[in-house]
Order: sequence, then C-alpha cells, then structure tokens
Amino acid sequence: MPEPTKKDETPNGQPEESVAPDSNGVLPLPEISLEVSPPPEAVAEGQEPVETDGTQPEHAEPAEPEPVQAVAAQEPGPAENGSNQPQPVEVGVKEQAESGNTTEKGEGPCSPRPPDEDDAAATTPSPTPRPEEANTLKKLSIELPNDSVPLPEMGRKDSVWSLGEGQAPEDLDKPIDTPPRSTLLIESPQSASMPVGGDISFVAKVEAKDLLRKPTVKWFKGKWMDLASKTGKHLQLKETFDRQTKIHTFEMHIIKAKENYAGNYRCEVTYKDKFDSCSFDLEVKEAETGSQNIDIRSAFKRSSEGQEDAGELDFSGLLKHREPKQEDETPDVDVWDILKNARPDQYEKIAFMYGITDLRGLLRRMKKIPKQEKKSEAFAKKLEPAYQVDKGGKIRLVVDLADPTVDLKWYKNGQEIRPSPNQRKYIFEHKGTQRIMVINNCSVNDDAAYSVAAGDEKCATELFVKELPVKIVKGVEPVKTTVNERIELECEVSEEGAQVKWMKNGVEVPTGVRSRYRVKSEGTKHFLVIDDASREDTGTYSIMASGGTSEAHVQVDLKPLKIYQDLQDMKVMLGQPLKLHCEIYPGNVPGRWYRNGQLIQPNDRITIIHRNKVHRLEIESSSLHDSGDYTFVPEGYSQSLSAKIHIIDPPRVHLDSLNFPDNMVTIVAGNKLRLEIPISGEPAPRVVWMKGERVILESGHRVRAETYGDQTSLTIDITEREDSGNYKIVLQNEAGEATASVKIKVVDIPDPPEAPLVPVVGGDWCSMTWEPPKYDGGSPMLGYFIERKKKQSSRWMRLNFDLIKETSFEPKKMIEGVPYEVRIFAVNAIGVSKPSEPSKAFTPLAVTSEPTMLVVDDVTDDTVTVKWRPPETIGAAGLDGYLVEYCIEGGNDWVVSNKELTEKTKYTITGLTPGSKILVRVRAINAAGPSPPRTLQHAVLVKEVIEPPKIRVPRHLKQTYTRRVGEAVNLVVPFMGKPRPKVTWLKEGKPIEPTHVSIRNTDCDSIIFIRKAERSHSGKYEMTVQVENHVDTAIIDIQIVDLPGPPQCVTIEDVWGGNVALVWTPPKDNGNAPITGYTIQKADKKTMEWFTCIEQYHRTCITITELVVGNEYFFRIYSENMCGLSEAATVTKKSALIVKEGISPHDTAQHQYHAQPHSFTLPPTGMQLKTHEFNDRDFKEAPKFTQPLINTFAIAGYNATLNCSVRANPRPKVIWMKNKIAILDDPRYRMFSNQGVCTLEIRKPSPYDGGMYTCKAINDLGEAQVDCKLEVKGGFTFYELMQRGVPLHLIDKYINEHKIVEQEK
Repeated sequence: MPEPTKKDETPNGQPEESVAPDSNGVLPLPEISLEVSPPPEAVAEGQEPVETDGTQPEHAEPAEPEPVQAVAAQEPGPAENGSNQPQPVEVGVKEQAESGNTTEKGEGPCSPRPPDEDDAAATTPSPTPRPEEANTLKKLSIELPNDSVPLPEMGRKDSVWSLGEGQAPEDLDKPIDTPPRSTLLIESPQSASMPVGGDISFVAKVEAKDLLRKPTVKWFKGKWMDLASKTGKHLQLKETFDRQTKIHTFEMHIIKAKENYAGNYRCEVTYKDKFDSCSFDLEVKEAETGSQNIDIRSAFKRSSEGQEDAGELDFSGLLKHREPKQEDETPDVDVWDILKNARPDQYEKIAFMYGITDLRGLLRRMKKIPKQEKKSEAFAKKLEPAYQVDKGGKIRLVVDLADPTVDLKWYKNGQEIRPSPNQRKYIFEHKGTQRIMVINNCSVNDDAAYSVAAGDEKCATELFVKELPVKIVKGVEPVKTTVNERIELECEVSEEGAQVKWMKNGVEVPTGVRSRYRVKSEGTKHFLVIDDASREDTGTYSIMASGGTSEAHVQVDLKPLKIYQDLQDMKVMLGQPLKLHCEIYPGNVPGRWYRNGQLIQPNDRITIIHRNKVHRLEIESSSLHDSGDYTFVPEGYSQSLSAKIHIIDPPRVHLDSLNFPDNMVTIVAGNKLRLEIPISGEPAPRVVWMKGERVILESGHRVRAETYGDQTSLTIDITEREDSGNYKIVLQNEAGEATASVKIKVVDIPDPPEAPLVPVVGGDWCSMTWEPPKYDGGSPMLGYFIERKKKQSSRWMRLNFDLIKETSFEPKKMIEGVPYEVRIFAVNAIGVSKPSEPSKAFTPLAVTSEPTMLVVDDVTDDTVTVKWRPPETIGAAGLDGYLVEYCIEGGNDWVVSNKELTEKTKYTITGLTPGSKILVRVRAINAAGPSPPRTLQHAVLVKEVIEPPKIRVPRHLKQTYTRRVGEAVNLVVPFMGKPRPKVTWLKEGKPIEPTHVSIRNTDCDSIIFIRKAERSHSGKYEMTVQVENHVDTAIIDIQIVDLPGPPQCVTIEDVWGGNVALVWTPPKDNGNAPITGYTIQKADKKTMEWFTCIEQYHRTCITITELVVGNEYFFRIYSENMCGLSEAATVTKKSALIVKEGISPHDTAQHQYHAQPHSFTLPPTGMQLKTHEFNDRDFKEAPKFTQPLINTFAIAGYNATLNCSVRANPRPKVIWMKNKIAILDDPRYRMFSNQGVCTLEIRKPSPYDGGMYTCKAINDLGEAQVDCKLEVKGGFTFYELMQRGVPLHLIDKYINEHKIVEQEK
C-alpha cells in the first residue's frame, strides 16, 4: 500500500487521523483502539501527562476486532508551540482487512533514514502500490518519539510512519516480503517473534569491496537507546570479517528474552559520508492472564540497579534511582478500575502515583481489555477515520445527526469551509438527518484533515489523495548514426508536465548549461537531443518515470574513409625542407604521424597541419634522423598511408667540435695522443690521413689512423718532438669530397736556468737576479720557484708558492750572521724544470732601527741639548754608538756635531749662532752601518726661552689638608718654570718662621715639612712661584685638629613620669673641627656606675626616657668631633629623682627634682609650680640642602665625585640628574647616600660627561634641589706630550692656552 504523507498541524491543535482504504476504494466500518506509550522524559522527570482534546469515545476498543483502528489525539510538542509541556505520547494505528492472506508493513523493515531528512520526508509523495499487493492485508502503525523517530521530529505533530509493535499473533506464520537492499547493507536484520525466555539473533552484513576501512555499526532500541551500553548476560554484540568474500558480519544476540524486550529496533551503518539504517520489530509472546487477582503495581515494577535484572533492555535505567521499597502483599486500591475510567493522557500520571514503572507493559495489558465505546449525543453516525480518493476524482464525506436542527460546520485543517456560489469545489447536501460534503476534482492540496462540528461535539477524519503513476505511453526507439550527426530521442508519457529522468548506461545524463545534452518537453512528449554526436555517445539510454521505464541503444559509428591523395616517396638533401602531403575524407577526422613506428610530436622544427581534408607534415630543415618510413593513421580507422624518405648528405669534417684554436692540438712529449674527429656523409665516406706526402696507414705501430662510422681518429702512442707538424684529412664518397688539416705541437719542460746572483744583502733579506733558461720547452714561461738553504745544511726550503714572473726576487726572514745559498726552478705549462746551480754563499747583517723619543731637553743662547732613547731593534751586529747631526732650517747640509760616537742618549750641541733655527737628527751606528735617522719634528730656536711658572697643586691639596696634633706634615708641591723660578711661602700674609716649618725648594717642586704638628700650625699657606715678571700662586689650607672640650653647662630642664629633659651648651673649644655629635650617659646615685644612653646625638637638648621609678639619676655629656670624644665630660649639678604618682617630695631634698603627675616643687623656695602640657615635637620637615654642590673640574680618565648634604624627615628620595635628565641604571655612575650626605661618583669621565648636574631630594612634605657644573678637561696629558717629543715650552704654551679657553667659558 502507499505510504501516507505527513500532515501539517491544524491551527486549533486537533489531531490528524489516517486510514488506508481497501483495494476498491470503499472504506470499511471503523473500529478504534488505543495504544499509548509515554515519552521517556516525562517518566524520568515526573511531569504531568499531555492533555488531549477529550474525545474519549474515539479511543475505546470493542471486544470483537473490527477492520480499522484509528489514531488518538495528541497535542503539539514543544518544538511547535514553544511551551514546556512534555512531548506527545505514542499512538499506534492498525488496519486489518476482513479477508486476506498476507501482511505488509507501512514502512519497509529496511529503509535509509538520514537524521536531517525529516522535512524532506514530509513533502515526498507516496509511492504507487504494486498491483499484486492490492488485495493483501494492510497493517500501519505510527512511531512515537521514544521509538525510531529522529530527534528533530519529536516536537512535530505529524509522525513518521514505520513499523509499530510487530505483527499480529495470527500473522506470525505468514511470509514477509523482503524489501530492497540499501546502498551499504547487503543483508538486513528481519522482524521476528519469540517466546519469553527464548534466544534470538539478528544479523546485518556489509560488503567491504569499495570500503577502505571498517564501517561503524550501532544498534538501537526505539529512537535513542544505544544498545552498546546495555551489553551483558541478556545482550551480546558480535562482529566478524570474512577475508575471502570481504563481508563484515554484525550480530546482535538476545538471551533469555523478557516480555519488555519487545519493540522496534534499528541498525545504523555509517561509513564516511554514507549512511544506511534498517528498522525491525521483535515480538515476545506471553501467556494470557486475567487481571482480577493481579497486583499491577508489583507486576509492572522494574528491578533496581543492584538486582539481577538491572541494566536490561528497558527504560527504567533512565529514571531517578530510588531505594527499593517494601510493597504490601495485597493492593489497597484497584488500579485497573482507575485506569479504565481515566483518559489516556492521565495514564502516565496514575502510573507515577502508584509506583508503576513498566508503563509499556501496562499499556499492552490495557489494549487487551475490552473497552466500551461511549455513544455520541450529537452524531448518530460519525465520519470514517480515513478516506482515500484518486487524484482528479471526487469524495463524499457523510455524517448522520441525532438532532437535525443542530448547526453543522465543516473544517479543513482547522479552517472553516464556507460555501460560495461561484465555485463548485465543495458541495454541501442535506438528506434527512444526513449531512454530506462533496469534494470535486481532488488534488494534492485536498489531502488534509477534515472535521465537522455539531454543537459542542466534533468528529474528524483524514483524506488521502492518491496520485496515479506516470506511465510510458511511447518508448524510446534505438538509433544508429555516424559521428557529427544530430541525435534526438523521443518518449511519450501518460501525463503532461510529469517529472522524468534521462539515464545513460545507468547514470543520469547531465543537463547543465555547458553540457552536450539538451532536454526538452512538449506536452506529454519528452526529448533528449545531442547536436554533434561522437563515438563516446554510444550507449544505452533510458527514461525513468514513476510508472515505468523505457530504454534504447544508440550506436554512433565512423564514416567510411576515402583517400584522395596518398603519401609519395621522396629523396631530400640534408638541411633542405621536407614536406609530406595527403588528402582523405571525411575532412574533420584527425590523425597521427609516425616515423619508423614512433609517434611524431610537433615542435619548433616539425609542424603538423590539418585543414579540412588536407593533412601535412613539414620539417623546416631535414636531418639524417629524418630518414625512414613515414605513416599517417586517421583516428578511429584501421587504414593508414605510408611513404619512404631518404636523406642525402655530402662528406664533411667537423673540426669545430674539437674546440682547438686554429685547429692546433698541443700535447706533452711522452704522452699518448688519440685525436678523434667527427665526420659525416651519406653514404659513409672513405678517409685518408696524410703528413706531408706520407700516408698514415691503419696498420702502423706507433702512429696509425682509424675510422669508425661517424668519426676518424689519429693515434700516436708515445709522442716525440719530431711528431709536431700539419696533418691532412681527405674524405670521399659518391656525393663529393672534403679535406681538412690539423696541426699537432709537442711540448716539454724547460731547461734549468743558470746560477743566480746576489748583489745586495740586508739584515734579514737579500736581492737576487738570474737569466731565463735557454730552451723554454716549446711553451711560454709561466714563472719561477726560488729555494734557499743554510750553507751547512742540505735541506732546501721553497720561498714562494705563487710563481714569480720577473727575474729578480728579495728573500726575507733570514737569520743575521748565518750564510745562505739560493737556487731557481723554471716553470712552463708542461711542468717544472730541474734546479739551477746554487748561488755563492752570502751572510745577512742588519743595521739597528732609528732611535726613539728624540726631544729637546734644554736651549740656551748658543747650545741645544737633546735626549733620546735607544732603538727598539738593535740586531746581531750590536750598537757601537750614536751620531748627532744638525742643519740650519731651510738648508740640506747636515753637520756632524760629535766627531766620535757617543754611547750616551743625551748630547749638547755647542757653538751655535744665537737666534738661528736648527733641525737635529740622531743615527745609531753598528757594523752593518748607520740606522735610519730620527729627526725632531720642529726646528729649534737657539735662544733662552722663558717659561711662565705654573704650580701643579696635587688633588689632595686642593681641599683642606687635615692632620691631628702631633702628626707629621710633609707636603710636596710640583711646579714648572724656566729659568729656575723663585719660590716664597707666606702664612696668613706673613713670612713663615723657619724654626716652626721647614721648607726646601728644588728646580721642579717645593717641600713643606712639619715634624710635629700643633694647632698653631693651622692656617692658609700661600705659595708664590716667580720667573722674572711671571708669577703663579697657590693657597694650601692646613687644618690641625684636636679633641674637643666638654659641653659648657648641662642642666635638668624638666622631670615628669619616667622622663628627664636635659639641656646643654656647646663646648668652648671644638678642637679646631666641627662638633659631630654628643654622647649622653646616666648613673644611679647609689652605684654611680655610668651607662651610655645615646651616642652621636647632634642636638643640644634631649629627653631621657624609661627611667626606673624610685631611682635618683645624674647625667653627663661628652662632646665629639672628627678626632673623637672629649677627654672630660660635664656632669649635671643636680640629680633627678623619679617618684611614683601621689607621693609628696621629701623636704630634705635640697637639690633634687621629683617626678609628679602634674607639678614639681623646688624645695629651697617652697614654690609649687604647675607643669605645662607640652605637645610632642613634630620632627618632620621638608628637604633642605645644608651643603650645596660646587662647580668642579675633572680630568678625563680619572674618577670624579660630586658631594652635597641634605636634611629631611622622613628620609627623602634622592635623584641625580644630568642636564635635567635622570640618571638611571648607568654603569658609569655610582650613587651613595649616608647620614644625609649624597655622593655621585663618575667613573673615568670623558668630555661627553661634562654638563650641569642636579641633586634632587623629595619626600611627602616637599622637595629641594641643588645644581653644579662639571667640566672635563680633555686633550693630551703632559706625559703624552712628552712621549710625542714636544718641547717643554710648547707644552706649557698648550696648557696655558687651554686654561684661557676654560676661563672664557
């Protein structure tokens, strides 16, 4: 029977019903039965059942079976109305005929069902039933969401038609039609029945010939239960593979089946993008038992997880786990009566209330209980559950009313059908109590759910419009034609506008825009057109319609071949064009050219042309390889055209391939020469070799000629000098004659040169010359190799690895005083000659290097004194002395000043003319001769030079020089000046007494010495250096320090609690140094042992805390400077008594202070003073620099420091900046901060480090900063200038000029 299509949901939510008619289209009387299965979600979550429309009488099942079973109502799921209601319950529909002997299922046991094709299935028309199945028994069922419906369809009102609960018991023995096999499954599991406790196996087979790997197979019960997780003692899954047949076998074994194992099962096969599935049913038979004495609450309960049946094929494993409860032996209520009187949508709720978990088994039992149908009050006879009509026919829907006066309304899919005078689609008739609606010219749009309402009651039915199959009226006829012709296949079908499909060899014909095939239709005729047929179009073409298929064979053959002009045999000269020409019919047939059986491909030299009937092969320049048999083969034909081509070539000698300049072959004497020269010619030429008039034969021993095919050769086994000369080659054949000549030159190594000469000898080198060899070996000279050895040695050492092309050389790196010999090798392209005779022995000796650091030491009106240092290299000949020479500036006459060599490195040139300028040079003399001279860079003016004095105060004396009393003072102050300056010392502007301070002056420094320093030696010492009118002064501050005196007066300012306030004044004598702090001590009057309270205290007032109550204390204070603590301390005259609160002071305490809560009493006067309440002093203050930065000069390369001091509370953050940019993580700078003293050290500064430096202190109360300027003196140091030989007066001038520039800055 045809598969019913899915129905759209009606707007008012009414259920859709369907029924299949019998073979003649007459509907039997209906009998309604109900099968309800709850969704697993509702059972697991305990939700309320879904409400139906309340048409209770339609769900009753009579005692006697009747032909038709109707569909119960179901509400739309959450996917449609958006509510949170559970999914609809399962409703089964069965249709049985009164007579028949076969059973067919609504959906085949094996049908592919991809999970995403639910919508497509809803619109697919039902297939046409086969004629032999028209009178068979029909059976339909609707799968519920918990059966085999895909997940996207659970929320839809319409359902997928498939197998329900299996075959009826009376149909078990009837044969089942085998459905067609799917694309993957070659054998599908079949539906079966079995008794309770039996075993059964289901087998699925997949062919693996076209599969690269094993497919994936899953077994399901219902829609969603994966049986892979339920394997155990009752379920086993097995898979095998037969390598011979290449078939995968998948088996499912059910062991000791129970009643709840019955239901719908599904097998799914997946391989890459392919999918196949098969559904089958299992029916488990059980004995009929009455329900009068059965406690259904215990009969339909599942075992818990921990019991024997846990994990079997039921849905109870998905429910919430509860502990098993002890059930009563006898039921308290009759649940059967409750279920009989309840609506179907209340079954789930009742089962949940009374603890019934096997809801499926409960519903099966209820199906077997006879039900009484409730009679309708409005309808005497309702609509049939379903109607079926052919497309284009008409149908009558008839109801019989109990009350004819009741208003009647007809609905289609929930929409009211209103009569219209202009349309004859729907006709409404009244015949007594009957109400009839006639639907004319039924179409697919009329396939819908219809209902009629009479008052408050309503009955419904469903109309199925059956589409007739499209049949082939006139089939496709066979066609036989030739290529390039037009083919048109024609077929006529029974219905206009029908959908057909054209196939070629079982494959659908492509009909796209670029396809060779065109499909057209004219009414009921359909055409397949091929405009330009080819041999590939040969095949079997078929057209498929829903009601039949027609096929025909199309044969496309080639046209007969006709040769208008055949190929001709040809002879072509080598290098001339070759053209082959032929003409055949048909002209559009391509072909292939062959030479000696090899396919010819077109290239730059070969051109293949095809124009209509003409086929041409053109070779631009023929070659010998082009000779042979040529064949042209038309494509698709067995005939061919052939011709023979012969290439003629005169003889030639190909000397260019030798790549010898001027055809000259050079060979080394003694080697074997084989000269191979390519030749050509067709036929093969005769070759003759000649030298002069002598013919070289092939039978010669040392010299012979040979010819092999396309080349000839000349062989000389051992070449000699006499083999040089011209060789002639003569070639002859039928096409002509050719000659060529080759020149052979035999070369050898040169003769050895003559013995070399050594004209000049140096300290570690010599100069040698030689003459070229007399015979160069027939090859140009490439160069020479030189070797040397010590005279007493026999080991020669090569001096050059690169050839020397000249005939002179200077060997170097020889040892002085050792005799050597040298020899020569001549080299040409052939090799190295024998060595020449050795030269005469020679001994190298070297003069010393020039003297170093020549400078002017002194200049007078008629003398110049110079000094120098010895040469850096003296050599093996030693150093005999020095020779001093001078000349007048502008002249070139050097006068020797010392007639005899001087061994000293200082010499005074006398007898000079005052005011003249001279240049001085010095040479070092040894046995090898004078060394290169060392000359002064500048001319020296012979005149006494006055150098202004300059005091070079040492760095440590630029600041205050501090020493303690009793230590020695020894200061050295260097200075410069010429002539010898006059040095004077003053202290505080007065001359220094020699008895107190010793002063000693030299030419370059002055020393001041004090054996035992006293404080009276402190002061500023002024040093004056004078040369004529030039004066330079320097002040040195000397400070002699000593221990300070004690503080002048220490008094007790106040006493309160355990605290004493002390005040004192600084000492009169600070020891000639600032006071750096004070040390405060305390002593108990009883023991008078002194303990230090605080050290390094800077203020002159303090509060001593944490004193012991009841003790009486004295206090003393030491002052401290850089030398240490004062020798004595100042003690308080009075003592401080620490008294408890509430105790009056003693009257006898004449000189004591007492600690009281609010006042203290001075006993001598008897006055009682009120103490003031003092607030704690706030020591916080903003940063303040107590010692600023000072401008500093630094010397390049020597470390420099910048110092300043700051006072602040809390401790400030110190930031150093250069040119307003903070100095961060620079390794050239180091920053220190100790006791408020901030120091910045600059390591080896350069002129780049000069600039404005800033020290900035920041805390919470404010900030402060100080600046200074740092200048780094660059240029050369005095020592560097002395090393460069600059005179002292020029050095002084340079320094003075640099100082003036710094002052201007």
